[in-house]
Amino acid sequence: MDTPADADRATDDGPAVVETHSALIVLYGDEAHKVRKRIDLGFLDNTSVGARAEQSRREVELNSRLAPDVYDGVLEVRGPDGEVIDHVVRMRRLPSRRSLESLVRSRASGTGHADDPDLVVGVREVARQLDHLHAASPRSEEIDAVGTADAVAGLWRESIGHLRRLSVGEDAPEIVDDVEWLAGEYLRGRERLLRARVEAGRVVDGHGDLLAADVYLEDDGPRVIDCLEFDDRLRFGDAMLDAGFLAMDLDRMGARDLAEAFLGAYRDFSGDDAPSSLVHHYIGYRALVRSKVTAIRAEQSASGGADARHALELADRAVDALLRARVRLVLVGGVSGSGKSTLAAPVAVALGAELLRSDELRSDVLAETGTGDAGVGPAGGRYSEEAVSAVYARMLARAGELLALGHSVVLDATWLDPRRRAEAETVAADAHAELVEISSTAPHGELVRRIEERGRTGTDPSEATVAVLNSQLVDLAPWPDAIEVDTTELDPRSTDAVRGWAERNLGPLPWA
Repeated sequence: MDTPADADRATDDGPAVVETHSALIVLYGDEAHKVRKRIDLGFLDNTSVGARAEQSRREVELNSRLAPDVYDGVLEVRGPDGEVIDHVVRMRRLPSRRSLESLVRSRASGTGHADDPDLVVGVREVARQLDHLHAASPRSEEIDAVGTADAVAGLWRESIGHLRRLSVGEDAPEIVDDVEWLAGEYLRGRERLLRARVEAGRVVDGHGDLLAADVYLEDDGPRVIDCLEFDDRLRFGDAMLDAGFLAMDLDRMGARDLAEAFLGAYRDFSGDDAPSSLVHHYIGYRALVRSKVTAIRAEQSASGGADARHALELADRAVDALLRARVRLVLVGGVSGSGKSTLAAPVAVALGAELLRSDELRSDVLAETGTGDAGVGPAGGRYSEEAVSAVYARMLARAGELLALGHSVVLDATWLDPRRRAEAETVAADAHAELVEISSTAPHGELVRRIEERGRTGTDPSEATVAVLNSQLVDLAPWPDAIEVDTTELDPRSTDAVRGWAERNLGPLPWA
């Protein structure tokens, strides 16, 4: 977990000795030598010579998958009597200013060099290499088992429990509580998604600790080093758990554009269609892991205030990512002409959600069930109680399937009947999804104008008439839980305006 990458953040390319939480790294000339500390951190026990020897050998073996020309081997350290007392990993020293972390910071500060590599090209190539690593991963029951909902929940419990025992966790228990609840709620409703990931071969033997400081963009391509070697179980996992580590780290440094480019390229190369909720869930887990490691460093140092503050920032990032990972069932309703369909589409875009429209489902559902006739009156035909029930049932059934697979869903329908809203609430609860209710409104004259214009142009699948509107308004039930949106004040045709509204009213939105 510690390499010259950590060391180069504190030094130029001159001689240096750098201490990390689990190792000492000696940098001299074009070589780097790493010796492990004799410590037991609970998740990492280096107290015996044999353990340090095995981890050193595994470090060289595993990192040779992505950087075979960096790792030279393991040296033995012998005492006066010739007995082996320790082991040292010998590596080729990589140029500090070519680390992805250094390049990102140089870009942010405007101190880059003319010959610096193109960072978007660089992260895309890293994505390609990571895809090759994952594609070559062995498949086994042991690896698959790490991708199950129970196993992922166990990883969260272990890291949360460890962080609670550290001073940072003791100082900010409410942050850890938020992480625990949000992570648990997501996993309780996502067993089907994670099972599908295992069945699709998306659980792999990956890198396990992919940070920007461990990526070097050399002229002949990236070198990705320092994979997690001390516990295979922590290196096994979902491919997006692996990719999410670098995405988290880039976003942490203010380079979300590179995080998005990296994730997009990984999806392109791998064909992985993981929902954004899962990616954000794993980004949150990686932020928590880094918070824990940083908190350990804070306790090892006599002046660890900066590390302690950074650990809290990372814990906050875990909460932020988990909020973006929330799976939501969003009802966008209102009477005919209220602009609900125009609003629902950009809301779905803002949430990265699937959009289902009752008006588009109606003809198919009624044709299949034989319900209703050609009429569009407010109380009969295609809008009879039986016909409406069939449409809502189909829409909610499809929504339940999508929620279980980690997709947020926006449902565009009138939602005027409280019974329908109660049915949607049940679907959301069963999927451990957050229910969001939005009521579109507009002045009566504007409602009529929109319906009449829609009828003249024939460009909308809605069949509602002014007569349908009037019947809706006769006995309009209150919708106390809905966020009311006047679509004459918020322009639903403006994606940016709707996204801004969503960020203010719904909280952090997905970007992965």
